[in-house]
Amino acid sequence: MAMSMTGEVDLPAPRGVVWEKLNDPDVLKACIPGCQELVKEGDTAFRATAKLAIGPVKATFKGKVTLSDVDPPNGYTITGEGEGGIAGFAKGGAKVRLSDAEGGGTKLAYDVQANVGGKIAQLGSRLIDGVAKKMSDNFFSSFAKSVSGNGSAT
Repeated sequence: MAMSMTGEVDLPAPRGVVWEKLNDPDVLKACIPGCQELVKEGDTAFRATAKLAIGPVKATFKGKVTLSDVDPPNGYTITGEGEGGIAGFAKGGAKVRLSDAEGGGTKLAYDVQANVGGKIAQLGSRLIDGVAKKMSDNFFSSFAKSVSGNGSAT
C-alpha cells in the first residue's frame, strides 16, 4: 500500500545548525519515535532499529537508510527500507529541502513517498496515514526543540 505526505516546518535555528542536526545520528535517534538504534555506517548510510505500534500491530523494524543527492546545507534525499517480521515491511524515501524562513530561522520542506506491506498494510490507509502523521508531528516537535537547544536531543 502506497502513501505520501508533504509538509513544511519552520525551525528556530540557522540553516547550518539545522543541517548539522539532520546529519547527527544521536539527534535523529532521539527525535524519531520508537527509534532504538541509529548507527552511521558511512558518510551516507545508517543502520536503524525502531519499535513501532500501528493500531493492534506491534513490531520491531530493522533496516537501512541511505542519503543521496546530498547538497549541504540545502537538502538531500533519504531512502530507507525495513523489515518487521510477520508485521510486514516498509520502504520509501523523502526529499528534504532547507531554505531561509521569513523572520529568521530555517524552513524545512519534505515530500515523503512510502510503501508498506504485510499485516500493517491490511490495517487500512486511514489508520496508517493517521499514525504516520502523528509520528511526523512528534519527530518535528522533538527536532525543533533539538535545534533550538531546548530539548534533550542535543
